[in-house]
Amino acid sequence: MDTLDFLRQEGVSEAICGEIAKFRKFYGIKEDMKKRIPNPPYNYYGAPVWEEAAAALLAGENLLLSGPKATGKNVLAQGLSNAFGRPEWDISLYINTDASSLIGADTFEDGKVTLRKGPILRCAEEGGFGILDEINMAKNEALAVLHGTLDFRRAIDVPGYSRIPLSGATRFIGTMNYGYAGTRELNEALASRFMIIQMPVISKENLKKLIRQKFPTIKEDFAEQFAELFAEIRRKCEGGEVSTKSLDLRGLLSAIELTKRGLPAVRALNLGIVNKCFDEYERQLISDMVTVRFPGDLCAEKIFS
Repeated sequence: MDTLDFLRQEGVSEAICGEIAKFRKFYGIKEDMKKRIPNPPYNYYGAPVWEEAAAALLAGENLLLSGPKATGKNVLAQGLSNAFGRPEWDISLYINTDASSLIGADTFEDGKVTLRKGPILRCAEEGGFGILDEINMAKNEALAVLHGTLDFRRAIDVPGYSRIPLSGATRFIGTMNYGYAGTRELNEALASRFMIIQMPVISKENLKKLIRQKFPTIKEDFAEQFAELFAEIRRKCEGGEVSTKSLDLRGLLSAIELTKRGLPAVRALNLGIVNKCFDEYERQLISDMVTVRFPGDLCAEKIFS
């Protein structure tokens, strides 16, 4: 299903869907860049967030997705790149990120010094969507080079080379999660260059939609059980009874996939959820939550039609 059809199905405003279609038509894309348009394995569910994110990008703004673990920040970022039909550059930021790894650096080629372009520069030139993953893990000094890129100037000054303007289609989408080891307070000057969405936790109903999308043959009762297990783990996390290590949406979906491939559900959930807790008490508590809902011999034949 085309992403625009999905958005309409989810109840996203027709005005916004129409503007996205116009954006696609107005900004062409080179043939060799089409392979960079992501094809997310599943969709982000939540029409209000889609509308806010799309409206910001249509207005020429950059976007920052902030929220706790398992809220779908990267899924939404990929979905936006796909919906707008833009090539995507995934730019993982970490403590040792510097300006040269973002913009580019000199290299020696064919007997002369040339610029080896970094992901920010390539994204800017090709009209791509740059995903700045965990933006609050990078040093502020490194991110300072992005100030001119992200504000009204929309240009990159490369030392020793020319000033490079951004394509009209270029957008940057940052993701961040406070509380992870190595994260820091976001620089105020940088934060002012984004429209910011506080990502809501996924509701049980939307999680069931996600499970049914990825596993169309799953029986309704078991989609409900998997979604309720995840919701119960989240409640334990919010209550401070367990850490967020087991609150892993990718792990849950992978466990359902392992079950579909032949592994009993409990053993699959041990691999995807339970064993991500390294504290013995916590691991036993999550394991008990799993075994209460899923018999030890439960297998694919009973879960999928």
